[in-house]
Amino acid sequence: MHHPTLCALAVGVLSALPGAQAAIYTKSSPVLQVEAKDYDRLIAKSNYTSIVEFYAPWCGHCQNLKPAYEKAAKNLAGLANVAAIDCDDDANKPFCGSMGVKGFPTLKIVRPKKGGGKPMVEDYNGQRTASAIVEAVVQRINNNVVKLEDKNLDKFLSDKNDTAKAILFTDKGTTSALLKSIAIDFSDVITIGQARNKEAKTVQAFGVEKFPTLVLLPGGDAPGIVYDGELKKEALVKFLSQAGEPNPTSPPAKSKAAKKEKKDSKSSSSKTTTSETSSATTESQSETVKAPVIVETALPIPTINTPEKLIKECLTAKSHTCVLAFVPSSEDEKAKGALASLAELAFKYAQSKRHLFPFYEVPKSNEGAASLLKALDLSGDVEIIAINARRGWWRHYEATDFDHVSVESWIDAIRLSEGVKKKLPEGIVAISVEEPTPAATPEEAPEPTPDATESVSSEEATPVTPEPSSTDAAKETVEPDATQTTDPTAEPETAAETPIKHEEL
Repeated sequence: MHHPTLCALAVGVLSALPGAQAAIYTKSSPVLQVEAKDYDRLIAKSNYTSIVEFYAPWCGHCQNLKPAYEKAAKNLAGLANVAAIDCDDDANKPFCGSMGVKGFPTLKIVRPKKGGGKPMVEDYNGQRTASAIVEAVVQRINNNVVKLEDKNLDKFLSDKNDTAKAILFTDKGTTSALLKSIAIDFSDVITIGQARNKEAKTVQAFGVEKFPTLVLLPGGDAPGIVYDGELKKEALVKFLSQAGEPNPTSPPAKSKAAKKEKKDSKSSSSKTTTSETSSATTESQSETVKAPVIVETALPIPTINTPEKLIKECLTAKSHTCVLAFVPSSEDEKAKGALASLAELAFKYAQSKRHLFPFYEVPKSNEGAASLLKALDLSGDVEIIAINARRGWWRHYEATDFDHVSVESWIDAIRLSEGVKKKLPEGIVAISVEEPTPAATPEEAPEPTPDATESVSSEEATPVTPEPSSTDAAKETVEPDATQTTDPTAEPETAAETPIKHEEL
């Protein structure tokens, strides 16, 4: 066993130990870090819509999501909560199970119910990019803004239920996320309205000449005040606060005295009620613990170090499909990415007990590797191929990077017999080095080799079960199928991506 494999095994063992890995997000991260004990206060009872990531520090997909998730948090600052909870923490595991978390990362959007009550929770199954996450959350921000038209202006102004009002005059037909968040901040304090420039009576009544313009009506006989500052959340809240204090985003944390008072109140309850409550709690906890979060991790894929083993495993006339990763060294950065993606994919299929062809790491120093790459005319630093010697075809992974999503998309195409397979050159397939090949029977006779452009309709001698639906796959696997939530054809986000401007009113 070579040194990199020992290192990987050590990491795998350590990852299973409590507290062995630190949380993904630091204290300075824009992502709100939540624990089971304060989820109810910070998320469930928040006035804001929230998106919550349930993750484990050892999860490769979670690590890959971090940059996009933190970028989304920055874009949604002041508009919605972007939170994360570490399900590998023993204190959080029962809660994660009760939330139906089966794999990592799991994203859920929590939306406050208008009028109060239990919030609405839904799974986020969109692309795992900052822009897609932001868009999904923005669409679910509650809209408490009153749409003002000439016909309802008088009613809006004469409504005595509110002591203060604010009107945004705009040339836009939609309500921005920023204005929605302002209306949430000042719910039951200041009524926020929006009037379009085409509402001539309303515009003329306030003498508005440019758009957007925000006018505050403090109430009573006080004249209206026109806002002339930046259209930023903090500045707008400060301006409107002269007519009333904004609501807290979440209920305050309970003090120790309040907790003691609540405990004393519970202890004074009747024995019957206490017994029933205790029984119900025990049953609930029992149900929660039945769905623990699995804390295993992927081990490295096997290595083929000799030409003989390469022939035996993948290059005889009876060999089925193999995926081979040719690498200069396991320590090479590009090689690490390719091997990690294959290891995670193999781990996922092993956990869900679904059949998948084997993956092998093949060092380029292997003489058999050199001759095979030369025959296939491959010269890249890291090369991944799928090869089926029995049927005489091979496929090349042609993407320039080796991220998990791209590799899995390529593997799925092979597994489902999609796309074009190339014909193996003459001399690649060898006789087994361990035992002679018996005369072919009608059942074992080799099938005709495909042409260079032929698409083979059936992948393996053993039928492969097609991928289940996204819902079933999420229940089966430890880490959700990345192809269910990420468009493989989508362009990756870069640091130069234009940020979403929610400052615009």
